[in-house]
Amino acid sequence: MSRTLPEIEEVEAAIRKAGLAVDPSELHGGLCGWIAGGGEIGQDWLGKVLADPSLSVAGGEVLERMAQASAAQFEDRDFGFELLLPGADALLVERSGALFEWCRGFLGGFGLASGAKPALSGEGREALADLARLAAAAPQEDGDQEDEEALAEIEEFVRVAALLLHGDCVLAARHRQSLN
Repeated sequence: MSRTLPEIEEVEAAIRKAGLAVDPSELHGGLCGWIAGGGEIGQDWLGKVLADPSLSVAGGEVLERMAQASAAQFEDRDFGFELLLPGADALLVERSGALFEWCRGFLGGFGLASGAKPALSGEGREALADLARLAAAAPQEDGDQEDEEALAEIEEFVRVAALLLHGDCVLAARHRQSLN
């Protein structure tokens, strides 16, 4: 199973082809929230993440590759998990907007998979609250080098928060099952 995400442009083209009303970063965030909350990656993951049971993904397509790579990255012991965001050549407003969209998608997918009261550690509850604050943020039109550095730090925080929540909901549950 490949651990490499498709390029954001490939995902955007696949979304357009499927006629979906979501941007690539938000869809990837939703997918990652779904996985982190304990959702399974099957042919129906797209319908579950977007809350539309009529949607499905055929094997081998770009969206299926994104799902398989994301699931593999969550399981990577070297913490190789990546966010699907515009590259460094995009404007700061585009990159920060995509990060906030990713967080909004993550919260939706996570809530659908984990339910109303997931078993979270204190750090997990705090991380989820921080992701909710980021999801409510709006990008600013201009920025400087300090803003660039802040965005890089926020991206790393979001990446680690997603891994922490996956650890609380999926890895801890596996550990509890193996003890029984």
